[in-house]
Amino acid sequence: MKRIVITILSALMAATSCMSLLELDPHNGVSPSSVGTGDIEALRNGMYKCVQENPGTRSYIMFDLWGGCLTAKQSTNYMDLINSYASSLNSEIESQWQGYYKALMQVNNVFSIAKGLPEGDLRNKVLGECHYFRAWLHLCLVTRWGDVPLMRENTDEKVPRTPAGEVWSFIYEELGLAVDLLGTPESVYYLSRDAAVALKARVALYMGLKDEAATLAESLISDARYGLDKFENTFRGALGKEVIFAFACRTADNSKIAISTLFYSYNHPNSGSYVYAPSAEVMGMYSDDDLRKEISVTTLDNLNFINKYPSGQTGTDPVVISRLAEMYLVSAEAQGVEKGGARLNDLRKARGLRPVYPSTEAAFIDAVLQERHLELLCEGHRWYDLVRLGKAESLLGIQPHMTLMPIPASEIQANGNIKQNKDY
Repeated sequence: MKRIVITILSALMAATSCMSLLELDPHNGVSPSSVGTGDIEALRNGMYKCVQENPGTRSYIMFDLWGGCLTAKQSTNYMDLINSYASSLNSEIESQWQGYYKALMQVNNVFSIAKGLPEGDLRNKVLGECHYFRAWLHLCLVTRWGDVPLMRENTDEKVPRTPAGEVWSFIYEELGLAVDLLGTPESVYYLSRDAAVALKARVALYMGLKDEAATLAESLISDARYGLDKFENTFRGALGKEVIFAFACRTADNSKIAISTLFYSYNHPNSGSYVYAPSAEVMGMYSDDDLRKEISVTTLDNLNFINKYPSGQTGTDPVVISRLAEMYLVSAEAQGVEKGGARLNDLRKARGLRPVYPSTEAAFIDAVLQERHLELLCEGHRWYDLVRLGKAESLLGIQPHMTLMPIPASEIQANGNIKQNKDY
């Protein structure tokens, strides 16, 4: 595998290889002064493709792989899978680190170009998209590895790890700028102000800014353009009224993000390589009245499958990044047991379930956490939900150091300013 180190200038130059629409030589850098207004749409589409594709298919379900939701097909113990990833030599850990930073370099390149555009809507839109993606990529990094090199701009310096608190502040600031610059949605596959608000609500919750998280989430819940939809409408191609932003992952655009091939086997009508199966807990957690059950998991010929991504080997599926159901759960958790129960039960009602009435804050958080498990299965939330709420060690049975992922050994070898996470 070709190594990419985030501090080496050649990695920045290689990052432009995603910009196939500009037909640029992948071994040459792109000077901001050489790109005009007429090129910006192609550059913009190249940026979306880099962010979508570079971290790889498993990046979108990594928190489910680490979160006890899945097992390897030949195992019934999810810890076997977690332990296989808990190594600095694991190729998937390495490729995700590389992929996020490669995408970030491309976004920063577009950002520097966009700042030179004439004042107006196009400049605002591209800058807003850059701010969002800079926040998104750093969010993916900090939630996995904690202290990570913060890349405000591309550099050939060997950048050390930035304290996680500073990275979180940067993410929050970037999303504020994205909210100010982005406009109304043109498509769920392109960023909008609403997409920035949704991600900022998530980040505010993660940072403990509960009033802010609830306010942002409620602004989307009260927006008539969105609504809780039938579960199948979100995960069977239509995307419905719930989706705020998704990566398109179109086969026609040569996307390699094919999550469903990891979940189905050859006995399924759409076929797959059946790398991962749902854990026993996941197969048993849905009641028969839960309208999410058949879309989330299924069984065929005594084999259990994750069923949210239906294409198998017949194509690719969109990957939802933000949708309204998450905003109900953000608002519920942020408001707590005294006020948040209404939003929790609104969602449960839409999914065919009876209301719950936890009497303590701790019981309420457990109820919200379980609802997030049911609602957001294999959408990339579970592991960090357990980590941020201090439940990963007790519920998963992992060691304390495994609440962070290992820094890839190749990165440590290449950049002497980066040290390994504790106990790896």
